[in-house]
Amino acid sequence: MVHFWDYEFSRIPDEGVAVNRQGILFVMTGASGVGKDTIRREILSDFPNLVYSVSATTRKPRQNEIDGREYLFLTKKKFEEMIRRSEFLEYAEYVGDYYGTPTDRVVRALKSQKDVLLELELSGARQVKKAMPNAVMIFVAPPTLTELERRLRGRGTDTEEKIAKRLERAREEIRSAKEFDYLVVNDILFEAVREFSAILRAECQKAEKMA
Repeated sequence: MVHFWDYEFSRIPDEGVAVNRQGILFVMTGASGVGKDTIRREILSDFPNLVYSVSATTRKPRQNEIDGREYLFLTKKKFEEMIRRSEFLEYAEYVGDYYGTPTDRVVRALKSQKDVLLELELSGARQVKKAMPNAVMIFVAPPTLTELERRLRGRGTDTEEKIAKRLERAREEIRSAKEFDYLVVNDILFEAVREFSAILRAECQKAEKMA
């Protein structure tokens, strides 16, 4: 079942998505380690009209990262010029580097009747909702904080201090979940992907009826 806070509905049947309407902007948010990347990769192949909007950053590319695929890698000077020209839908600075979503890429895709998916931190999601109130906001939550801690430790990439900070941040993010239109609990991945897909189909069908 997909949870729309006080309302539940069964999975929407698989149907082709027509494109005779404005594209829909979907924003997904959730704590680090909750499985956002995995859900995104799983659903993109099932929705040919859905595009993932790549964020821009000033951090250096990591090994095997390609410009335009993982991120748009910009110089700090270029990024700050874009900030002054108000060319970001949302942006933030984290550990000395900027991260942001270029507005023109999102707007072009929406105008070409493509649906767009953004994967953002909470602050970025709030900025997007303020700028584009019609965006569909989806919060991905862990079944429990204990399970989230297990997943974070299982990655083997963080120190104890970082894990503690991520868990504290997760508590804050979960408290904000009611700001979102939908909640998907990623307990069993297959079910979370199915629920996320049902949300996309329901919103696309709604947009088709209103077109």
